[in-house]
Amino acid sequence: MRKGIAFALTHGACAVALVLGACAQPEQRVQIGMGEQAIIAKLGPPKETYDLPNGGKRLMWPTQPIGATTTAVDLDAAGNSTSVRQVLQENAFYRAEVNKWTRDDVLVAFGRPFETAYFKRTAREVWSYRYMESNFYHMIFNFYFDPQGVLRQTQKQPDPKYEPSQRF
Repeated sequence: MRKGIAFALTHGACAVALVLGACAQPEQRVQIGMGEQAIIAKLGPPKETYDLPNGGKRLMWPTQPIGATTTAVDLDAAGNSTSVRQVLQENAFYRAEVNKWTRDDVLVAFGRPFETAYFKRTAREVWSYRYMESNFYHMIFNFYFDPQGVLRQTQKQPDPKYEPSQRF
């Protein structure tokens, strides 16, 4: 009887570890210092790539328009990872500097938005990004740009896709 319980506990623990390992987020599967080809072997080809001022580049794997994450891996000029993170987070959005950042800055920082709109009356283009606030609330973060492409305002709002009145 004890052997059976020990066997079940051991195999149960292994099964849980296997399931949790399979559920690892993309940013958890990349270590600092990994080369670009090793990263692509783990995550697949990036959907977006941007040049960085230091001669490196940023690789991005977005889940938008449906999902709320974008994994970004920064590479140095030699092609080795220096940073790995999920960029669609409230604290990252608040780094954007109103009256200083441009469309290009937002694009390199967060990737392509899931949606864009133009408000003719205020002459503002709006880029929208889905994200999870506190790993619980489905939200949208908006960046408003003037006609010259300068960031003039930011705003967050609940994602209407997850509002009870919109579900059916």
